[in-house]
Amino acid sequence: MNEGGIVGIGAAIIVNKKVVWSKGFSYADKENKKPFTTDTIMNIGSIAKNFTGVCLMKAVEEKKLSLDEDINKYLPFKVINPYFPDEKITLRHLATHSSSLADRYPFYEDSYNYEGTPNEDLGSFLKNYFTAKGKYYAKENFLNHKPGAYYQYSNMPASLAGYIVEIATGKKLQELGKRNIFKPLKMDRTGWDLSDINLADNTKLYEKKGDAVSSIPLYTFPTYPDGGVRTTVSSLVKYFIALLNEGEYRGIRILKKESVREMQKFQFTETKKPANVNLAKLNSGIFWATKQSATRVGHAGTDPGIKAEMLSDLNKEVAVILFTNTGMNEKDLIKYHFGILDELHKYGVKVRAAQSARGR
Repeated sequence: MNEGGIVGIGAAIIVNKKVVWSKGFSYADKENKKPFTTDTIMNIGSIAKNFTGVCLMKAVEEKKLSLDEDINKYLPFKVINPYFPDEKITLRHLATHSSSLADRYPFYEDSYNYEGTPNEDLGSFLKNYFTAKGKYYAKENFLNHKPGAYYQYSNMPASLAGYIVEIATGKKLQELGKRNIFKPLKMDRTGWDLSDINLADNTKLYEKKGDAVSSIPLYTFPTYPDGGVRTTVSSLVKYFIALLNEGEYRGIRILKKESVREMQKFQFTETKKPANVNLAKLNSGIFWATKQSATRVGHAGTDPGIKAEMLSDLNKEVAVILFTNTGMNEKDLIKYHFGILDELHKYGVKVRAAQSARGR
């Protein structure tokens, strides 16, 4: 942490679906010497997509949605790829980043608001982005590939999936998250909006540029389904264990076993996959994916001032959650953030080996 300029960290190691170690290090507020603990709130970037995935699978359970229906059956406006106007796009496409819908940069990053609430509501933003008469519409919002034919990780399709869940259920994701996930699992200090949390418990965010580390303001954005959740390490542990345990944590079930199995099933096969996917390095579930050359599975999150991991080995025996409140360039991320992540995983492997040796 000292070498990399990381201001604060929270982490936990899960072995055989039980927490064996958790701790916070250094500062949530460097200037005021406030410690970063496992109860410090932080936005977790794209790990929020996984929460959107659980809300989606809950709606599928309730037969309000189908993963393989044309999304235009559910939307109040039409989403059509201008390169392939006759091809249907499904929720399964959205959830596996193979929808042919794309993020356009720097427009996507410019939608972040560092001064308070989002500048536009989710539905209006998406309509303006994906429909031909929308003020944000451009052909660059789409890929010149058929849905299902090409993989490209993207945020806007995830937000579209979240919006479809809201349309189908008549409830905002904030409400669905509270009702179906946060309250049942007693995920204290967790919310899908800044108004849902105590800002005094939220970490400050920092960015490292060169050798200098400076704080940046908290922010919001209209596409909250792709990255709006704020939580703590101690709360996310409960959620992750539930996912690793087919939807159940200490007797509390958030999804049926069948739904979790579908969510975590690898959707790409040798005979049915996007052309640019190498299965030895990448596969995808429903907002659930392999990482680190297909040696880990779960989800990760990156946003200004944060990096978060929620990853398990493929056998779901050793899992790690890691929060850092300091943004940095890719080279430093690989050396420092992922260096720490690897050390935590190695320690978990040792704990599991020791437990096995004792016959536990």
